[in-house]
Amino acid sequence: MPVGYDFGDGVATVTFDRPEVLNAFDENLGRDALAAVRRAAGDESVRCVVLTGAGRAFSSGQDLAALRADYSDGAPDLSRILRDYYNPLIRAICGAPKPVVAALNGVAAGAGASIALACDFRIASEEAKLVFPFFAVALVPDSGALWFLARMIGHARAWDLVAAGAPVGAREALDLGLVNEVVGAEELGERCLAFAARLAAGPTGAYALTKALLYSAPETTLADALEREAQAQGQAGRTADHREGVEAWLAKRTPRFGGR
Repeated sequence: MPVGYDFGDGVATVTFDRPEVLNAFDENLGRDALAAVRRAAGDESVRCVVLTGAGRAFSSGQDLAALRADYSDGAPDLSRILRDYYNPLIRAICGAPKPVVAALNGVAAGAGASIALACDFRIASEEAKLVFPFFAVALVPDSGALWFLARMIGHARAWDLVAAGAPVGAREALDLGLVNEVVGAEELGERCLAFAARLAAGPTGAYALTKALLYSAPETTLADALEREAQAQGQAGRTADHREGVEAWLAKRTPRFGGR
């Protein structure tokens, strides 16, 4: 199986598992990755999702060698590949009603970098790199790369990164705001699972509502944003987790959220 799926303590770990090609995506990996993320997103017992890669890479993006036959016959239908696999995967990550954490164990290149940016949090090994090498093969950045980059670091810096196509090391990515934390390679797995477990013990519904508000914020007016927040707060205020939070606050104890 090109994708591993493990579950424990409210955390589902989805692992891209083609280490022999640096977890490059072919159609099998694309199909199975999408199914795994959708499975985690729809499972109420899963309260946080971790995406990572087997071996020494997160994902090197599209497996161009897998398209060799298409190139010999003319050209592959890259728009179909994006619409069938990458775009639905990005939407599934962004639309998951729970936090998604990328554990960047190594290189994340091309669409692999886009998938990392689509996650809500990114914890990187010191050996991790983000690479946007699209111009090297005369293609445009895809899978949401420009959308995420422009919002995270601005138009000018986004252009710089994709035009240069040079690897962005973990520390530089941290300085730019592209990752949340950098840890030693030997610490990455433990740190990501601990971080994910903390999120999994939190108020899942409030996280989901906040995630939706964050994605809608750049396209809304202040008046619309205030109304959306009011609606979301109304939903959050009717949850069992809110009641538990208030009771814990008044009793001066740690809340025990159930994700409902």
